[in-house]
Amino acid sequence: MTPDDYCEQKAAASGSSFYYSFRFLTPERRRAITALYAFCREVDDVVDETSDPEVAARQLDWWRMEVGKVYTGQPEHPVGQALQPVVRDFRLPQEQLLEIIDGMQMDFEQARYADFKALQLYCYRVASVVGLLAAEIFGYTNRQTLKYAHDLGIAFQLTNIIRDVGEDARRGRIYLPVAELEQFQVPAKDILEARDSENFQRLMVFQIERAQQYYDQALALLPPEDRKGQRAGLIMAAIYRETLREVQTDGCRVLTHRISLTPLRKLWLALKAWVKS
Repeated sequence: MTPDDYCEQKAAASGSSFYYSFRFLTPERRRAITALYAFCREVDDVVDETSDPEVAARQLDWWRMEVGKVYTGQPEHPVGQALQPVVRDFRLPQEQLLEIIDGMQMDFEQARYADFKALQLYCYRVASVVGLLAAEIFGYTNRQTLKYAHDLGIAFQLTNIIRDVGEDARRGRIYLPVAELEQFQVPAKDILEARDSENFQRLMVFQIERAQQYYDQALALLPPEDRKGQRAGLIMAAIYRETLREVQTDGCRVLTHRISLTPLRKLWLALKAWVKS
């Protein structure tokens, strides 16, 4: 199995909305974004699959060293090997790959966020930075496209947080800001014990509205001349926004239900977004 084959399998196995957007790229860009996505999956798996924080920290340190080898040496992991020509051809900054790892490490260092400003740093590291790297791979002519990529990354991560409230709570994590739990009078214990309430519903509507604002803001920032090049991001936005709408239509039952679109529906949304853009 080649490094590219490994990355392709990693991306396909995830069933992520990102994978569907990759299908419409040129072979060169598809290989590049698939390698980047596989890297994100590998470091994210450290968080999700390692219960011991010390072991996880060592694994993330190993990935930091592997990133260094991607730029200056001989990477050992298939993902690192697949990334090496990508970072060269698309001039991807090393510090941004390291910042993604820093974002993953935040999951071991804190399980709560005091306010939205604190949550924004996490969202920036694990999602906006990925968006900025993806924008480099997709290509752009107007630097305002980077602002679009930044805000779209925030929107994606907020959608993930909303969709996964119950799943994250079962791991002891609450990403919804403490200040907003207090604002809507929702005790953290209610979330950890999956107790729905009218106040919780109001809190989730607030979260959804903010995420939608980030989508609107991001799309308004995308310059017309770069819209075609950034089609993959627009496809992802269409799929993620549909997920957000499904959460609201389902009554925000995120404490006990996890909304997931079928592969066929994702493909249909991807086709519509491709034609529209």
